[in-house]
This record gives sequence, structure tokens and C-alpha cells, in this order.
Amino acid sequence: MSSNGTSFLEKVLSIVKDERSEEVPLIRFVHPKELEAKLDLDVTEGVNDKQLEERVNEILHYSVKTHKTTFRNQLFCAPDPYGLAGAWITEAFNTSQYTFEVAPAFTLIELKILDHVLKLFGIPNGDGIFAPGGSIAIMYGIVAARFKKFPEIKSKGMKSLPEMVIFTSEDSHYSITKAAHWLGFGTDQVRRIPVNSKGQMIIQKLDESIRNDLDMGRCPIFVNGMAGTTVLGSIDDIEAVADVCQKYGIWMHVDACWGGSLMMSPKYRTKLKGIERANSISWNPHKMMGAPFQCSMILIDEKGLLHKANSAAANYLFQQDKFYDVSYDTGDKSVQCGRKIDAFKLWVMWKARGDLGLGQLADRTMATAEFCLKTVANRPGFKLVSDELQCPNICFWYIPKFMRDKEQDKQWWECMHKVTPKIKELLVLSSRLMVSYTPLRLHKNFFRIAFQFHPAVDEPHIIDMLRAIEESGETITMCMLENTP
Repeated sequence: MSSNGTSFLEKVLSIVKDERSEEVPLIRFVHPKELEAKLDLDVTEGVNDKQLEERVNEILHYSVKTHKTTFRNQLFCAPDPYGLAGAWITEAFNTSQYTFEVAPAFTLIELKILDHVLKLFGIPNGDGIFAPGGSIAIMYGIVAARFKKFPEIKSKGMKSLPEMVIFTSEDSHYSITKAAHWLGFGTDQVRRIPVNSKGQMIIQKLDESIRNDLDMGRCPIFVNGMAGTTVLGSIDDIEAVADVCQKYGIWMHVDACWGGSLMMSPKYRTKLKGIERANSISWNPHKMMGAPFQCSMILIDEKGLLHKANSAAANYLFQQDKFYDVSYDTGDKSVQCGRKIDAFKLWVMWKARGDLGLGQLADRTMATAEFCLKTVANRPGFKLVSDELQCPNICFWYIPKFMRDKEQDKQWWECMHKVTPKIKELLVLSSRLMVSYTPLRLHKNFFRIAFQFHPAVDEPHIIDMLRAIEESGETITMCMLENTP
């Protein structure tokens, strides 16, 4: 049997440090069933600390090392070291963020961080709360919009309300569709507005769609503008979206979960011009900025609205006759009861680096992406999906030499559709690079490399990534593709 765990806790740092060394490969890929057979995961009987250390080492041995420069698979990244320290502290103190009573300093930190971020985004008199991920943050925005329009929703439910409609870009995150389902709108009530060649919502189409629903007697309730789509990193014309919302009196949300971190940069925040006109904004510092998972927030332009929309006044937690100022008990504006103190790790990062330091990291990230874009554009065999940098997303195909002199007809593109995932497979199995690929609208499978604040990626790293893709691509034969489903 194990001890009380204290001695094992002291070993954890060295265990993690060993698996984060430079010599450790990005991934040791094993297929699911085979990996399940390799790992001792049964918890029926306890083990001693030495055995537990061995089991943990095995698990980390087969885990992806997200701190490496070659991890380009997702929009999240290596944690900021200061943020990681903050995360360890919050886990060690293991308190919840619902009342000042149990989290006094942490409550003040959340309020201070939210106040700072609200000012950064240009809505200084607003409100906000940390949420468990961007999908939930967007749900908060929809709930606030619906309550603002129809406050009776809270007591009477949806049955007394008109047919409500949500509008979003066709390239927006799937969480909008999930929110429509979870909140009782129905997925058929989501209007996906076409985008232009840059992945930006076509404003005329948005206006037409709203007018059509109004003519049909429906109630447009929520427009979601994008500040950094998941794949292309596209940023909608937020000013124009705001004009349409103002014209029809519709709540405007901006999904800035990815691109919101550009607000840290005086140079690049102009890409999000108009975001200060939003009624709500969702932002994930755990993405581009590198705060440890999870670190997401919802910002609302009206103070008190979150509390009105979500409060349940549980009298065992939120007693109004407490001996201190109960306005600091923030939990009743959350849909959760127990809530992690996610603000603290962000505060540690921000306190260490300040606005200036974080802005410099944002500038460095965009400069890295610009170098990658130019390099891909000029490298033989590489073809850009989009040649405009909005967020630090670079999307492209690699065309093997045996395909370059052929006509790019339907059959050719179907072949390319198989080339990209095959290259990805070879890269992962060789542990050279983890890079995302996806189709998008009419585009066949292509690569997406996204850059974040951490770790620092320099020009030689980028050249090595592209070389890895190129060398893997040149090992592919037509015969290999013919055997691919």
C-alpha cells in the first residue's frame, strides 16, 4: 500500500522534469489497444510509492510533450512557466471560487483580473467570470442575450417565447451548434453565414439572413462575430457586424477565444477594431497566450446581468446576513457551484510580465508566423490556402514532386486529400512533428501550423518543420495512396 502521499508528492517535480528534458521525443505513438495493454491502469488494488512512481513514469513516457516546438497540433501550447507555478499553487490550496469566505485573496484576484481585461477590451463598466472553457463561455453569452431580451425565460421557460434564431460564420466553432442544442433553441435555429475567400463573414449575407428571419416572424437573438476562426484564424469585420447588430437591435457576441490574445499587442490589436462594441466576448488565455488549462472567461458589457440571469440564491452558500460585504460572493453569477480559481495562474503570469512583457510575446508570435508564411509561399512544393495573416495560423498543402506536373483536376485533388493525412501519419510515427490537418468548405485536406506565446519558435525551427513535412511527403508513392481509404 502507498504512504500518505507526502513523500511521493516531493518526487513529482523530478518525474515531470525528466519527461520534459530535451532528449525526450515529442511522442512515442502506440495504437489505443496496444497502449492499453502496455499500461497498468487498474485501480482495484493500491501500490506503494515506488510502484506508483514507475506507473506514472510509464504514463508520461507515452504522453505528448506539448512543451516542444514541434507540437503544432492544436491551438493550445506549452504552459507559461509563471502560469504553471500559479496552477500548482491553486491545486495545492484546493479551494473553490464561489464565496469570499473560502477564497478571499483569490476572489479579489479574479475581480482585479476581470477589471483589467474589461478595460483592455474597451468595456470598462462591464462584468465577467471565468468559465470552464470557451464553449461554456459562449453559452454564458447566449444565456445573457436571451435573458436581456426575455427576462421571463428564467421562470417560464422557452414555451412562452417566440422562435429565436442565432447567427454565426460558417467557419465558426462548433460550440455554437452545441449551445443551441443544450439551451433549447435547436440546431435548426443556427444560421451559418457564408464567408469570403479570407474566411470572414459576408456582412451583406448576414443582413439578408436577419431580414429574412424577421420577415418570417422569428426573433433574431444573437450574432456571433469571429476574432480568430479555428482553422484559418480569420477575423470578421467586427465594426461592420456591430453596425448590423445595432441596426436590428441584436446582441453581438465576439468569439475571441483564439484571437483575443492579440489585444495584448498595441501593434496587432487594431485587427480587432470594433470589439469594444460587443455585448459579450469570450477569450481563452489558455490558447495563444499559454495559460495552463483551463483558463477562459466571458466578458459582458452590463454589470449585474450575469447575476440576474444565473443566480439561484442558494441560502446555504449565499446568505445575505453574513458578517462581511456579500457583494464579493461571486459564485451566484456562475452556472457552476464548485469553481476552480483559474484567475490566479493568469494573475501570476501577468504580474510577472506586465502588459509590456505580454505584448512583446504577442509581437514575437506574429513575427514568427509572418516568417513562416513568407517561407511557405516561396518554398517549392508548398501551396498556401490563404496568403493573408490575420491570426498566427499558416494553412497550406505540400505537393509531392510526382504530382507537381499534373493537371489539378478533381482526381488530382482527391489524391491530395489523401496525401496530407499520410504525411501527418509519417510525421507522428517518426516523432518529428505533430501538425494539424483539416478540410474546409471546398478545400481538400491541408495543414495548419499555429503559433503561440510558448515555447519560443525561431526561424531554424520553422525550416526544420517544413523540411520534415517535405521529406515525409517525398516518401509517399501512388501505390501507398491507392491503399488508403
